[in-house]
Amino acid sequence: MAMMRTANPALNSKTFTNAGAFTDSTVMTIQGTVNKTFILLLLTVFSAAMVWNKFFTFGNPAVVMPWMWGGILGGFVVAIVTVFKKEWAPMTSPVYAMLEGLFLGGISAIFEARFPGIVMQAVALTFGVLFCLLFAYKTGLIKPTENFKLGVVSATGAIALFYFVSIILGFFGVHLSILYASTPLGIAFSVFVVIIAALNLVLDFDFIENGAASGAPKYMEWYAAFGLLVTLIWLYIEILRLLAKLYGSRR
Repeated sequence: MAMMRTANPALNSKTFTNAGAFTDSTVMTIQGTVNKTFILLLLTVFSAAMVWNKFFTFGNPAVVMPWMWGGILGGFVVAIVTVFKKEWAPMTSPVYAMLEGLFLGGISAIFEARFPGIVMQAVALTFGVLFCLLFAYKTGLIKPTENFKLGVVSATGAIALFYFVSIILGFFGVHLSILYASTPLGIAFSVFVVIIAALNLVLDFDFIENGAASGAPKYMEWYAAFGLLVTLIWLYIEILRLLAKLYGSRR
C-alpha cells in the first residue's frame, strides 16, 4: 500500500499501523465514519447554539469570553489526548466537539454582531466546499498523488509556522496586518489559506478510505471523524475571516 500522507495532525501515516486483525463487525467502515462525523457535527452545533444565545441575550462579548477560552483551551487539551490515545476516541471526540462548539458559538456570534448574515454564509460555504471536494475526490477530478499530498502538507506546515510566529510576536506588541487587514494582500492571504484548508479535506478523504480498506479497528471511525472535524473547523474559521475582510473592504 502506498504511504498515506496528510497534513492533519490527527491523521498521519502511523495512525493505522499495527492495528491488528479484526472481524467484519468490528472494523472501521466509511459509512460508520460518516455517521460518527454527523454525530460530532450535531454536538458541535448544540454547544455553539448555547453560547450564541448567551451572546445575543446579553449583547456583551464579555459574557461569552469565558466559554470561548474554556472551549478552545479545553478542546486543544482533549485533541492532544485523542491523538496520543486513539482508542479513547469514542469518549474524547464527542467531548472535543462540544468544547469546540463553545468557541465557535462565541466567535461566530461576535462576527455576526459586526457583520450581519456572515455566519450563515460561512456555514454554507464550508459545507459547499466539503461536498464539492468530496465529489471531486470520488469522481477522480482531484487525485491525491504523492506530489499533491507533499504540496498540501508543506503549505499547511508553512501556514501553521506563520501563525505560531504571529502569536509569539503578538506577545511583544507586534501584529502582522496581513492576518487582519481588509487590504488586497490580506484578502489574498486568506484566500490562499482557505484553499489549503479545503485541500486538506481531500487528504482526509483519502486517508479515511485507506484506513477502512486496511481493516482498522471500529474505534477508528470515531478517531477519523474527529480528524475530519478538525479540518472542517479550521476551514470554517478561515472562511469566516475571509468574509470579514471582504465585508471590511467595502466600508
